[in-house]
Amino acid sequence: MIKNIAIVSLSSGTIGEDFVKHEVDIGIKRLHDFGTTVTFMPHALKGMQYVKNHPAERAADLLQALRDPDMDMILCAIGGDDTYRLLPYLFERNELADAVSNKVFLGFSDTTINHFMLHKVGMKTFYGQSFLADVCELDKDMLPYTKKYFEELISTGTIKEVRPSDIWYEGRTDFGVDQVGIPLKSHPDHGFELLQGNPVFSGEILGGCIDSIYDCFNGDRYGDMPLLCKKYKLFPEIEDWTGKILLLESSEEKMPPQTYRKAVLAQKETGIFDVISGVLVGKPMDETYVQEYKQILVEGIDHPGLPIVCNLNIGHAQPRCIIPFGVEATVDIENQVIRFAN
Repeated sequence: MIKNIAIVSLSSGTIGEDFVKHEVDIGIKRLHDFGTTVTFMPHALKGMQYVKNHPAERAADLLQALRDPDMDMILCAIGGDDTYRLLPYLFERNELADAVSNKVFLGFSDTTINHFMLHKVGMKTFYGQSFLADVCELDKDMLPYTKKYFEELISTGTIKEVRPSDIWYEGRTDFGVDQVGIPLKSHPDHGFELLQGNPVFSGEILGGCIDSIYDCFNGDRYGDMPLLCKKYKLFPEIEDWTGKILLLESSEEKMPPQTYRKAVLAQKETGIFDVISGVLVGKPMDETYVQEYKQILVEGIDHPGLPIVCNLNIGHAQPRCIIPFGVEATVDIENQVIRFAN
């Protein structure tokens, strides 16, 4: 049972802004109702401008949370787009490797980069939810499917299996105080969808937000990001990908198909699709470009025998499950389940 949760702002400092205080208050109460103690790390609530300008302090918060023996779980506040700037403060003198400990780490979106960082030093992590995006949901409670996996994680420290949601929700566009208690618009969902390849395959899962992964190779957003990622060998070496399952999900920016194709091809150039055992793809937010993305995945990956499974409830479309990284997973599409060896 997870008792003590440390909240970190490793990307954006949104949770420190007044305009989200009503959301943060909701989230704190929910975490307390789960029976947990909540600690905001020293710089987590300092606001967007401060957090953006002080990557060293963001890194220090992560290291402090990892070293604190009383902290059971590190929960990322929200994503963003520049957590790569923590790299020098975590790897220049082996700071992260020296601090790493057996804790639950949960986040998604730009936090993909933090997952790669922690994978590099041998720490198993959990992908799929964050404090502001999930625990602070403005409806009367967390979304039921999302809450189910969050509760499992904090009560057992692991996830045994993931099954699809019966419904999906349109993204919320207004987060004002007057939206408290207002439900999201929902639609029926149709389960995991096999695009190609065998319906059963296994391997450890690794990956995350395709936008963030593409930024590791492409400097359009931040010119120095590919340079830093290359310097610190952030994207795992090809040997590390052998036998793994690649997870890809797309952000709220709703990447245009032509950019999505470039993002897939950038990964193809690494040789990753020659060595992995399968690809899992999250449902796009609001189902935007869903058919275009499927076509690009098949054409861009260009490995007809490689299993590609779409429509997972993971990433930016709600609701969200939680996927463990670093443990053996068996994907079984015929039975609509992903099971994890714990």
